[in-house]
Amino acid sequence: MKDANTRADALVTATDYLDISIAEQRMRLLESGMVVAEYPVSTAKNGPGEKMGSFCTPTGWHRIRAKIGGGLPINSVFVRRRATGEIYSPQLALEHPERDWILSRILWLGGLEPGKNRYGVVDSTWRYIYIHGTPDEKMTGLPESHGCVRMLNIDVIALFERVPNGCLVWIHE
Repeated sequence: MKDANTRADALVTATDYLDISIAEQRMRLLESGMVVAEYPVSTAKNGPGEKMGSFCTPTGWHRIRAKIGGGLPINSVFVRRRATGEIYSPQLALEHPERDWILSRILWLGGLEPGKNRYGVVDSTWRYIYIHGTPDEKMTGLPESHGCVRMLNIDVIALFERVPNGCLVWIHE
């Protein structure tokens, strides 16, 4: 139990992390406790929640467990975390209306709170929760995702370049 408390204390005192507000639909990058960048985001249409299959955005402490897509062109299309070689366009969207578009970069999140967003039916990693690019026209300032945190493509590329693998992420209402 001491290890879990030590980990929780370290998270609470972290000064470098991403702060994602579901209520504001905003992400803030903090370095040394100061906001150094801010981005609009779109979280889940179904609101906050941790259960697998809920299509909700999980809350609590996470970390970036993998960064995917470095060096690829803006609007590169991903399916199951793999680049397809396609570049998103309105024409491509018409050809594949069923796709939930994951574009440009993926920051795959892993939960850090056992029983809340880690392990079992609440595990953010195995729910495939990402921060990722989306068609820019879908960034309306409203929560519309299937659980992930969507961003403008230029913003997710800038964020991808700025944050390290393992960066802490705090998601809250």
